[in-house]
Amino acid sequence: MNIEKTNFLTRQKAFEIAQEFSTPCYVYDESSLIAQAKKALAFPNAFGITVRYAMKAASNKNILKLFNTLGLKIDASSAYEVKRAILAGIKGEDISLSSQQLPDNLKEIIEAGVKYNACSLHQLESYGKLFPNSDVGVRINPGLGSGGTKRTNVGGPASSFGIWFEYIDQIKDVAKKYNLKIVRIHTHIGSGSDPDVWQKVAKMSLDTVEKFPDVHTLNMGGGFKVARMMDEKSTDLQRIGAPIASEVENFAKRTGRKLAFEIEPGTFLMANCAVVLSTVQDMCDTGAEGYNFLKLDTGMTDILRPSIYGAQHPITIYSADDNQEVCSYIVTGHCCESGDILTPAPNDPEGLAPRTMNKAKIGDLCVIGGSGAYCSSMSTSNYNSYPIASEVLLKTDGSLKLMRKRQSLEQIIENEVDAL
Repeated sequence: MNIEKTNFLTRQKAFEIAQEFSTPCYVYDESSLIAQAKKALAFPNAFGITVRYAMKAASNKNILKLFNTLGLKIDASSAYEVKRAILAGIKGEDISLSSQQLPDNLKEIIEAGVKYNACSLHQLESYGKLFPNSDVGVRINPGLGSGGTKRTNVGGPASSFGIWFEYIDQIKDVAKKYNLKIVRIHTHIGSGSDPDVWQKVAKMSLDTVEKFPDVHTLNMGGGFKVARMMDEKSTDLQRIGAPIASEVENFAKRTGRKLAFEIEPGTFLMANCAVVLSTVQDMCDTGAEGYNFLKLDTGMTDILRPSIYGAQHPITIYSADDNQEVCSYIVTGHCCESGDILTPAPNDPEGLAPRTMNKAKIGDLCVIGGSGAYCSSMSTSNYNSYPIASEVLLKTDGSLKLMRKRQSLEQIIENEVDAL
């Protein structure tokens, strides 16, 4: 038996993919992507819902195009993501930008129709200078957040994201200075998505909206947790959303303003819709009192989350002979880096946590599940000069399509110039 199972990739299909595309590679499941998009679009709402895909989770143009055809719009976190989405065929008016960095080409972005949310007083001032007498959104730090670690919590006093909620008067002063209309309020609590915290922040955000008479849209961000591991629990969108839909209805009765509501899921849409397919390329142990190690042909170059967050991903061994024996392993990556560990202790990147899985041998396939979000887009690309892995789409009809070629060494060094 397999101790840990992936959601969609069978042993037979895994060997077929490895044979055709080699390893490591990301494998995305089209059926799962469609199913998650439909769940997000069914988020409870009072007067309509806009679902924006947080493209930082995974930015391949095929994913952007698929979600766009399903009715999702785009949440971008940088000017580069905006350009990337436009190059993928997404209309400017279907993109919202909330960025830590003030874009150098903000004028170009706004003129393309992109909706902009100022994430600091400086950004709001800069926008006002370029576009006086116009509409704009602001991102508010609500003073409260939720995350598995402080690194994944983007609300509260330890977070630099958004304008601190106590600075409403300063926002109004800048808006008055440049005759700006604040028409959108945006907030985000982090990746923990505690339902109680999320609902509390939503109510706080409605209080903020009430202080800006021109606001017509409330964007509550994303951060809806997805259970990658068997002992984890996914966010129930119906449970988390229904009370807020009622609050928005009550807001309308009290103020006469029927707010448009937006969410920006990334992890929810992507996490369990992809795996990293790799090969066991070596094995070793550190004696009777030590550990058994599996060494893969992938690692932090393709999936960094375990190394920086102590994030947990399901790991499955597929042997050609479907071996049923089990063994405990520490699974390591291929980098010359002690932190390249794929089985850290939960939420503790410094700790080791052996996993029980099918007994492996060199040449077996290893499937790392839950790799759809913040893996291909967030990695230590080219460390030790390893190339960026290929990306493959498993279509609804079972066929396989290449989404991204494996990077070549020539591509890694193509921007280097002779300086000596």
